[in-house]
Amino acid sequence: MTTRKVKVIQTSQGSQDRLTESAPLELREDTAGVENKIINVYDDVEYQTIIGFGGAITEASAVTASKLGEANSKRILDAYYDAENGIGYTVCRTHINSCDFALGNYSYVQDGDTELETFDISHDRELIIPYIRQAKELAGDDFTFYASPWSPPAWMKTNGEMNNGGKLKSEYWGVWAKYYLKFIEAYEAEGLPVWGLTVQNEAKAVQIWDSCIYTAEEERDFVRDHLGPELHKAGRQDVKVMIWDHNKERVYDRAKTAFDDAEASKYIWGIGFHWYSGDHFDALSAVKHRYPDKALMFTEGCHEGGVQIGSWKSGERYAHDIMGNLNNGMSGWTDWNIVLDEQGGPNHVGNYCDAPIIADTKNDSLTFQSSFYYIGHFSKYIRPGAVRVASSKYTEDLSTTAFRNPNGELVVVVLNRSDAEQPYVLRNREQIAEGSIPAHSIQTLVFPSL
Repeated sequence: MTTRKVKVIQTSQGSQDRLTESAPLELREDTAGVENKIINVYDDVEYQTIIGFGGAITEASAVTASKLGEANSKRILDAYYDAENGIGYTVCRTHINSCDFALGNYSYVQDGDTELETFDISHDRELIIPYIRQAKELAGDDFTFYASPWSPPAWMKTNGEMNNGGKLKSEYWGVWAKYYLKFIEAYEAEGLPVWGLTVQNEAKAVQIWDSCIYTAEEERDFVRDHLGPELHKAGRQDVKVMIWDHNKERVYDRAKTAFDDAEASKYIWGIGFHWYSGDHFDALSAVKHRYPDKALMFTEGCHEGGVQIGSWKSGERYAHDIMGNLNNGMSGWTDWNIVLDEQGGPNHVGNYCDAPIIADTKNDSLTFQSSFYYIGHFSKYIRPGAVRVASSKYTEDLSTTAFRNPNGELVVVVLNRSDAEQPYVLRNREQIAEGSIPAHSIQTLVFPSL
């Protein structure tokens, strides 16, 4: 049996390693039958196929980039969406109408225009669309672009404003469904094919910013009776519709309400989810087990509370969540804002957050956070079309996940959030390689399959 070289890429708190290639390991025949400290990779056991990894290009991200020099504005997108020199993002999310990470409330139509004759995305043409278009050019054919509304226009809502929750008035359900189609057509006219939609960002949250509430039944009925038929009537059944787009603690309940209705379910590709209420990885597994034909898509997560330069916890939080989601059936992953300014904005209600890249707009400089490198251990090496394969590990001090890429290579990500170095024996098809991972580190191991 031939030996195989294992490429080792490492990011470690205790060193300067940031997506740094280390000395390779060598897989050789397991003549002694090693039993201890094993990380197994069972590449003949297959799970979900991966769509890709990415982030959101919001008005805040586009505005922040526009305040930098051309070199740093471009450097942000290269760092994310260039597969060779960056971390290989292929997914992009944006907002329909305004969100909190916009400069203020806005929509695309004039008040009371139920015919949508005034529909106009010129606001987005200024900064958002050009920046997304640059990302698309870098990502190439794998670019996967989807959009989410935070709120319908104020005049369509029960509270008469885009902020502070409220509901979509029943008499405007049909108009609002047509609005999504108008958005798709307008963005595609700008050279940005729309792969998917979520019905509503955070459908349960009454926020002081742009928000709109749907019960599980209301969201189901809106898709079944309005959005789904509208897309199909226009010949756009290719657009992937995702429900929920909110936290994992209710992901199963929302899935059950929508997917148990056969008429609604036929229009719904999958369910989107966020991380803000905790792990709830088993909830994803429950959805995947009961509805194996439906996809699980992580649509948003960020480190809350403003900019936290130098935080290692943010990187570990990202990796822990990505790994748990992947191991329980997730097919695609989308970070929140790809870049924010030194304050963690702009945000029109002061809901400042962190981002993997922080721009100092006063001094035209960029800071790459630990989260950027931790995300890259997944996004750069697990490529669109990869299939998750089974793995097991010997200790709770480590987390692992494993994939086979379309080119046949195997990719194993190993996370160590403990305070001690952890040795391991990588094992695949009766071959082993001895390695170790430092405290508070992440490694990606890449090697050819047999």
